[in-house]
Amino acid sequence: MEFIRMEKEGDVAKMILARGKVNALNEKMVDELTASLRALTGEPGVKALILTGQGKFFTFGFDIPEFLSYPREDFLRYLTKFTDLYTELFLYPKPVIAALNGHTIAGGCMLAIACDYRIMVAGKARMALNEINFGSSLFAGSVELMKFWMGHREAEHAILGGAMYSAEEALKLGLIDEVVSEDQLDAAVKRIVGQYGSKDPAAFGSIKKLSRQAVAEVMRAKERQSLLEFVDIWYSENTWRKLQEKTIHA
Repeated sequence: MEFIRMEKEGDVAKMILARGKVNALNEKMVDELTASLRALTGEPGVKALILTGQGKFFTFGFDIPEFLSYPREDFLRYLTKFTDLYTELFLYPKPVIAALNGHTIAGGCMLAIACDYRIMVAGKARMALNEINFGSSLFAGSVELMKFWMGHREAEHAILGGAMYSAEEALKLGLIDEVVSEDQLDAAVKRIVGQYGSKDPAAFGSIKKLSRQAVAEVMRAKERQSLLEFVDIWYSENTWRKLQEKTIHA
């Protein structure tokens, strides 16, 4: 693996996003994360997973400079892989705990809200689905995930406003489950992993599926059309200009 670092401690696997300073998501990284998830599914010795980032970022989202070089069909291929990934993560039969060690933005926020429990560090870290701020749309699945955790009204405020939430604000809105200091993150994650990982695996997977299957069906039914609309907006003159400006000033 080039961009996903795997660590195991006892019956817990940790998947670490490890790509540059901000762990920007690209196609190979998504492929590696998908492969890692699937490989761990069949390992009976792994009872729970942790998803986190290296350094001071969980992930700042898509690698926009890289995707500006993608033709439409190639970008649509990537988006399909990415949305399949967060749907698979949302339904994953084993507990998945997100250790949000820093900024969790756009695509990074989507990955985080597909997990079962989110613990975020206090301080400067921000969490957001802020695509609207640079003229981009969202995916149907990401909207359904926001509604699942926040409720329809709060989710709509968040995605139409594009606000960058502190950990404390994200907690109040239901985007995350817990806020801790940076030096307490590992201990807090271990505590929650212990609680979730101690459950009967078959029962946990069954109940999780029962809780989420209806939402996942809506996500899948709407996703393809939302991706086509997303691509149309992404390649529109107005959004393309904003994306290029964002890249220049990044």
